[in-house]
Amino acid sequence: MPVIVERLSQPSDQDRADLAKIYADAPDWLLAPYADAAALIAAALAEGSLLAGRFNDRLLGAALLAPMTGHWQLSHLCVRRVTRGRGVGRRLLDEAQRLAQDAGQALHLAAPAGHLESQALAARSHLPLDVY
Repeated sequence: MPVIVERLSQPSDQDRADLAKIYADAPDWLLAPYADAAALIAAALAEGSLLAGRFNDRLLGAALLAPMTGHWQLSHLCVRRVTRGRGVGRRLLDEAQRLAQDAGQALHLAAPAGHLESQALAARSHLPLDVY
């Protein structure tokens, strides 16, 4: 069964619990500029920018996808630690690229300055990296 990627706007209680688990596994630098995981999740839901990967009715990964001037930006990509290495992050990235392309926009990754993980992902994905 594939990972289903969806824009999450009306999360169930289980979805909220899953999101908390996803971002509990995130390194502190990934949460910036938000104070913590709860603030990131609340802002993303309020903005309608939360993209989530679902498998067997459970959320395994999430990211923020936002339209910017001249491109779309993917940030705060995180997958639950127990699920990493199984293609969930790749599926989220691929779907973000498809959505941006369908809207006639390029996709950029966004991350805080100086993080090698983000630079490596951008290089592997052949995407520009916006630093904040």
